[in-house]
Amino acid sequence: MKYILAIDQSTSATKAMLFDEHAVLIARESVDHKQFYPQPGWVEHDPQEILRNTYASVERLLAKSRVAPTAIESVAMTNQRETVVLWDKRTGKPVYNAVVWQCNRGTRICDELRAQGHEPLVKAKTGLLINPYFSASGVKWILDNVKGAAQAARAGDLLLGTMDSWLIWNLTSGTVHATDFTNASRTLLFNIHTLDWDRELMDIFAIPVSMMPKAFPCDAIYGTTTMNGLLPEVPVAGVLGDSHGALVGQMCLSSGMGKATYGTGSSLMVNIGEKASVAPRGMVTSIGFAAKGRVFYAYEGNIHCTGGTIKWLQDELQLIRAPAETETLATSVEGTDGVYFVPAFAGLGAPWWDNDAKALICGMNRGTTKAQIVRAALESIAYQIKDLVSLIQESGVALHELRVDGGPSRNTFLMQFQSDILQIIITRSKIEEASALGAVLMNGFALQRWTDFHDVATLRTEHDVIVPRMSAAKVEVLYGEWKKAVGRAMMK
Repeated sequence: MKYILAIDQSTSATKAMLFDEHAVLIARESVDHKQFYPQPGWVEHDPQEILRNTYASVERLLAKSRVAPTAIESVAMTNQRETVVLWDKRTGKPVYNAVVWQCNRGTRICDELRAQGHEPLVKAKTGLLINPYFSASGVKWILDNVKGAAQAARAGDLLLGTMDSWLIWNLTSGTVHATDFTNASRTLLFNIHTLDWDRELMDIFAIPVSMMPKAFPCDAIYGTTTMNGLLPEVPVAGVLGDSHGALVGQMCLSSGMGKATYGTGSSLMVNIGEKASVAPRGMVTSIGFAAKGRVFYAYEGNIHCTGGTIKWLQDELQLIRAPAETETLATSVEGTDGVYFVPAFAGLGAPWWDNDAKALICGMNRGTTKAQIVRAALESIAYQIKDLVSLIQESGVALHELRVDGGPSRNTFLMQFQSDILQIIITRSKIEEASALGAVLMNGFALQRWTDFHDVATLRTEHDVIVPRMSAAKVEVLYGEWKKAVGRAMMK
């Protein structure tokens, strides 16, 4: 038996997983990394810690699984998107911490560019909004604020990339500076129609094109690695951003199929086919995935804080000891008794895109309990997904089923409430690591393990089907109150 090593470099941890030749998950290990908050609304990661953790997770995985390194034939990769690193290609050292997708330090830069009238051009070329969520403003902030960075960039000494690029460069001992189309499409610098870095966009953000990685389809072979001596030399093949990985891993391979990935934040993504149509208000158009010589586009909405809300309840408020407790607490009460939780810890993402929104819990009274607050936190995840699904349905896309994955999708209360509030069927995959599975499938295309999309679709594993139970009238009341709570968070 030969195995594929999948690396999933996410917002809170780096996971290493082993999949067999049939794309079945065999074993996994995870190593958390630190979150840095140097100022309110700013979020950073240490890229070197993440690199160390990548190697550590692989080392632990090999020890745990007892799979011989020689049995691993390739490495696939999926990653948190938009988080960006700048490093010196001579020393290999980052010039600053990674600016995370949750970080709002680029707000002023984005406000100025919108005021200058650049947004229509940027949206036409990238499918995105000018917003600090995407990578370019973080890059510009580093160049403008880190001593010597702009000069080094102009001299051709600095490289930039999302986390896939940073890892690929290091895994290949500095010989390959590359990314894939999906990660590139989230930077505000990549033209999703021409499939290349756009000089006009680079000039708008004052970023030298010499810094950019070469962009490839998801099913490319990116180079070779020994994983810091842990493996014999094997190809790195199959790379895509985590939300895109989940779209593929959930087998949403044709137009009209959609998925929601629940993580620290959440992504709702719907395959719209091979034409980059304009997204509904508040959402964006991205490259969904690129394989077998074809490029599929997707509508997407990104939510800043979903699973991160649960982590906040655990770490900061200490209302729970582990995320699994939320389901028991939520089901111990009939409802929230009018309590709503809007987790705008870093502003609100799609469809509101309000960086100034503040988190709040409203509707409490003296009789409010811990269970009701926890339940409201869980319900906030489902409400935020509904905000996006409603827009997609209004645009004319029929979505009768939503495929879900990610850690919070294991919470049956949350998934039932999600089905209820959407009034559609929820299909929950048995595999929790859909993003990594998507990378493995792209790896299989790259190495000719599978030859077409039909081969991949037949690999879909067993899944749970959750149907709505709540009346449409009750949904209308609950959702109406949610929108009022969001209005309060936005101070409108």
